[in-house]
Amino acid sequence: MFTGIIETVGKLSRHEARGGDVRLRIDTGGLDMSDVSLGDSIAVNGVCLTVIDFSDRQFSADVSNETLAHTTLGQLRLEAPLNLEKAMQLSTRLGGHMVSGHVDGVGKVQSRRDDARSVRFTIEVPMGLAKYIAAKGSVCIDGTSLTVNQTGDACFDINIVPHTMQKTIISEYKEGSLVNIEVDVVARYLERLLLSDSGKDKSELSSSLTAASLVDAGFTTFTN
Repeated sequence: MFTGIIETVGKLSRHEARGGDVRLRIDTGGLDMSDVSLGDSIAVNGVCLTVIDFSDRQFSADVSNETLAHTTLGQLRLEAPLNLEKAMQLSTRLGGHMVSGHVDGVGKVQSRRDDARSVRFTIEVPMGLAKYIAAKGSVCIDGTSLTVNQTGDACFDINIVPHTMQKTIISEYKEGSLVNIEVDVVARYLERLLLSDSGKDKSELSSSLTAASLVDAGFTTFTN
């Protein structure tokens, strides 16, 4: 698990075809590798990868065809900047939200515009993911935990403060940029629990999921 708080920005130093899939070699930038062991997990642009060898300044990870098909990792150019975060420990302060490193899909930057000292982005997502993204809820973009400002039919807005722009690859985004999206895992579990309890399919659930049904299911309470 991860927090969605990026520790450093590294870069892709090698992209090597291996037996039908890919091995990546990543320069770690300022990431502290002193407590890393073989088999540890590091999130690379929000994708949980397993360390297969490493040094103080680099590590390698194999990337399966499944991951290549559902993330942006297969499209990275050499020297591309990468958001990096080591897996959280029990003593880690959870400054973002619980992030699994299992990307749900690829989104696209629709627009970028200045908003005082911040930058506002509109991100388009596949229709199947839009329902899991709620205004003022959490979403993970390229491994960065962010708060959703508002939502549309298949898009949402985020507002990026100067610190986040400086410490992540979000400063590189422009119209048309592709980004890895991980929705809040709580939304997925909630859907699964309600489907199991109700015996309904997803289309039936979307029309019957109301504040009252959530109270009846025991998930929350509402007061006037």
